[in-house]
Amino acid sequence: MRRAIDLQGHRGARGLFPENTLAGFSAALAIGVDSFELDVAVTADGVPVVSHDPALNPDLARGPGGDWLAARGPLIRTLRLAELAAYDVGRLRPGSAYAAQFPDQAPRDGARIPTLAEVLTVDPAARFNLELKTYPAHPDWTVDATAMAEAVVAVAEQTGTIGRITVESFDWRGPRQVRRLRPELPLAWLTSPDSVAEAAVWWGGPIPADYGGSVPRVVAAEGGPIWAPHHADLTAALIEEAHTLGLGVLAWTVNDVEAIRRLLRAGIDGLITDRPDIARKVLAEERFPLASGR
Repeated sequence: MRRAIDLQGHRGARGLFPENTLAGFSAALAIGVDSFELDVAVTADGVPVVSHDPALNPDLARGPGGDWLAARGPLIRTLRLAELAAYDVGRLRPGSAYAAQFPDQAPRDGARIPTLAEVLTVDPAARFNLELKTYPAHPDWTVDATAMAEAVVAVAEQTGTIGRITVESFDWRGPRQVRRLRPELPLAWLTSPDSVAEAAVWWGGPIPADYGGSVPRVVAAEGGPIWAPHHADLTAALIEEAHTLGLGVLAWTVNDVEAIRRLLRAGIDGLITDRPDIARKVLAEERFPLASGR
């Protein structure tokens, strides 16, 4: 049997169940994942909630009367938690490109955007990788990175789940603040081609050119311990470089069988996927240990 791989269900298991919902997380647990990757926003009354989008997504959200939003909805930061609870996010909008992307997603009508506290306590053994969703080029979309980091740490402390979370972000200001508050918490430094190209904006200081063009070296200089790049950017050489620097490598978001297989054989340490069911089959074929379902 080979080394353990951190199999992370993306937004729960978005390919199978409504994303970032209690119903979705509970259903995904039964499949068997090592942890969940999810996204954090903060409401107008300061409550951290679990949502990928800074504003209500018309491909996901129905209003109090059951009608689909006609366009992008209000920013979550402008809604109080009680107002946010009026929106149903348990089904993909029929006929949308988003629905076509995930034809196997089973709806859970009535699902609401949950609070972070609700999700962190959905199961006493579940582990979570929390993405702080802030946008340095659009500071009006969310609370700032420092405030979000502080709110997330406070919820983890209140729920007694500090030992079961990792924090990550494309906006590196958030993880830096987490480290100041709770230096023992593991951090993952997300990168994409866009964020690397605009590193001065997203990283708030270093740029790849400062480190010979090496993104793993920048992450190592931040203290690691995890580099989380887009899966298409990864090669065996980059994974080896990261390992030499003492970093774990967590690839997002990979759903294709052959892409998963390639990364496993290249030495990846973790996978974020919309389809943990598919990933588990490949892990089994490649003789990697599997988490048990709950």
